[in-house]
Amino acid sequence: QVQLVESGGGLVQAGGSLRLSCAASGRTFNYYAMGWFRQAPGKEREFVAAISWSGGSTYYADSVKGRFTISRDNAKSTVYLQMNSLKPVDTAVYHCVAGRGPTSPIIVETPGNYEHWGQGTQVTVSS
Repeated sequence: QVQLVESGGGLVQAGGSLRLSCAASGRTFNYYAMGWFRQAPGKEREFVAAISWSGGSTYYADSVKGRFTISRDNAKSTVYLQMNSLKPVDTAVYHCVAGRGPTSPIIVETPGNYEHWGQGTQVTVSS
């Protein structure tokens, strides 16, 4: 069983930056692909970014490409999401996810391919 705890959310002005962290419990963290989804009020859950178990492959939604960077530290069982040039449309609850399956652009964007979800952290970007 893997438990995920997100941190680092908050209120920031447009153009600012935040760094989200997701700490995972359990000894099998290294075998999991990790990712981030977000959900704004009244909107569908949306894929943000994902990273393979080795960190060798990363995937991004078009809406965040060039602004967000996902990374992981397997020694610390932690995955990060560095968010730069934030916009009001980035306002949402951000959830960390973990999945044992293979990674590909289609697989990582599908919420059902992740077995474990964190409770989420709120990110609010003011204009």
